[in-house]
Amino acid sequence: QVQLVESGGGLVQAGGSLRLSCAASGRTFSSYAMGWFRQAPGKEREFVAAINWSGGTTYYADSVKGRFTISRDNAKNTVYLQLQMNSLKPEDTAVYYCACKRGIVSMAGMSYDYWGQGTQVTVST
Repeated sequence: QVQLVESGGGLVQAGGSLRLSCAASGRTFSSYAMGWFRQAPGKEREFVAAINWSGGTTYYADSVKGRFTISRDNAKNTVYLQLQMNSLKPEDTAVYYCACKRGIVSMAGMSYDYWGQGTQVTVST
């Protein structure tokens, strides 16, 4: 059974930091690309960051470049995806989702095969 479980969301003041985690199991996700996406109220889902299977290639949305860092740990049965978020801004407020896809890393959400349930991040002024 495929499971992607996010954790680490919460309420933080502007300028603060949060670290999101996603535990992916049920497939050989060590060979999958992974990504973070977010959706704010009333807005479409948008790409945040992505990483290839080995962790050697990463992509970031311009809005988070230099503030967020994506990383992964390919453990034996579960892959752990992290998103370190620093210098948070109110506009980072959203539900954050982790996702996995076969093949090459991509910034296109529609190319991802599996999704988590999301974790809320709220940044106050």
